[in-house]
Amino acid sequence: MDEQIPVKTTETMCKIVDCLLKLNGARFTTIVDDLGIAQSTLHDHLQTMVSLGLLVKRDHEYRVSTRFLDIGEGIRRQRRVYRAAHDEVKKLAVETGEHATLMIEEDGQGVLLDVQKGESAVEINAYPGRRLPLPAHAPGKVLLAYLPEERIEQILDEHGLPRYTEQTITDRERLWTELERIREQDYAIDDEELINGVRAISVPIRSREQIWGAITIGGPTNRMQNEFFETDLLESLMQATNVVELNLSVHL
Repeated sequence: MDEQIPVKTTETMCKIVDCLLKLNGARFTTIVDDLGIAQSTLHDHLQTMVSLGLLVKRDHEYRVSTRFLDIGEGIRRQRRVYRAAHDEVKKLAVETGEHATLMIEEDGQGVLLDVQKGESAVEINAYPGRRLPLPAHAPGKVLLAYLPEERIEQILDEHGLPRYTEQTITDRERLWTELERIREQDYAIDDEELINGVRAISVPIRSREQIWGAITIGGPTNRMQNEFFETDLLESLMQATNVVELNLSVHL
């Protein structure tokens, strides 16, 4: 038995979900070829998952059920920081016309918990639930900066420092220097580190010595410039996080 994954049935179900998401739905034989699972075993798993409402089958093709949307939204609404921050994130998107997001750290990765798109926002493949390595963008660096040093090392050992653009930080020493600077100024900048042509600025949400998340505004580099970027946007972010932190402290 695999010590890391003791229940193979659960692992197989997760692989089926990942496969169907990757293929945007598939027939039985395609799933067999992709996963290399015995046909009888796969058949039993598929029938069970259909009966549980996790998959749907139409015209001999299996797809992941929208029940996962219900599950995901339920999980999101249970997060205190989401409830405290949602209105402020939405307000930032409306006021700036750009993308405004809320990110949290989970299992050493950054997870977008809330994504709001302003009137002038460009498509940057940001959606609730997207997971990203922490060192590669502004909110991830903010979240790292306020974690204990031992935890930061654990995250870097497990997830590394993958490169997305020529500007991505992939050197640990340089990252540690960046995290120190973030702690000193209480905000982080992503200067085309995750996506070419996109800059972002992010501030932490902290309450009672705990880092709860990071709120970010991002957009095209040509609009994220000069005083507007590190003065006007930063001030808007700081005002928003003050409200969020107050909301959190009241309900703790």
